[in-house]
Amino acid sequence: MKLTLGFSPCPNDTFMMEALVHRKVDADELEFDVRIADVETLNEWALEGQLDVTKVSFHAYLKIMQEYSLLSSGAALGFGCGPLLIARQPLSEDVINQGPVAIPGTHTTAHMLFRLRYPAAQRKQFMVFSDIEDAVVNGSAVAGVIIHENRFTYQDKGLHCIEDLGTFWERETGTPIPLGAFVARTTLGAGQIRRIETLIRQSIQHAFAQPESTMPYVRAHAQEMDQQVMQQHINTYVNTFSLDLGSEGLKAVQRLQARAYQAGLMR
Repeated sequence: MKLTLGFSPCPNDTFMMEALVHRKVDADELEFDVRIADVETLNEWALEGQLDVTKVSFHAYLKIMQEYSLLSSGAALGFGCGPLLIARQPLSEDVINQGPVAIPGTHTTAHMLFRLRYPAAQRKQFMVFSDIEDAVVNGSAVAGVIIHENRFTYQDKGLHCIEDLGTFWERETGTPIPLGAFVARTTLGAGQIRRIETLIRQSIQHAFAQPESTMPYVRAHAQEMDQQVMQQHINTYVNTFSLDLGSEGLKAVQRLQARAYQAGLMR
């Protein structure tokens, strides 16, 4: 049985999925047609129902809960790993609200967090996450919300962190910040979904046990990313929650859903 499988080229995803992609874990009769794309593209494909199994932002997951089941393995969730609001210099909340602010995609959790923190902000520029630093540097955006490896590179461009939106979330809720997760089409059935969930977990365990074996694949998709940045990226976004969301992780997802509906963000 062949299934479409989507994930991003970011080091955390390629690190976790390398063993599964290269059949270092026993998938038996299952084959995966891998589709690698930016997280917002993955979100859009999931909203269109294009993929059988895919990584999505938790924001997008809340919109597709009837069509896709949340997998307990493969998530990006934790403390101290949230999106950052950056700018060229300190800004008042009024200036941020006036914008424009660069955002890494309509359906990203980063956008949801920004909306929760700055509900009055109206002018937003949606773009691929990797373009946001430059948009702030060249002044086309007064500020930007950065995710992924840009957390580790923005200071090299003379930019400053205005606010850590993950810290905002942790302070407000006391839970880790749910950024993204793998989901599987509900029509696959409970048994097949559990099998896929197990395979992803086994792939992550293989990566933890033999991290160096994953690096050629990670480097191939990270393009020009510095080795240290790649490792920081993996260390930040791949953790015990990636192996199993557990009750604490599920509580965080439920809290995100509740806050989103309370704020009217799911219309």
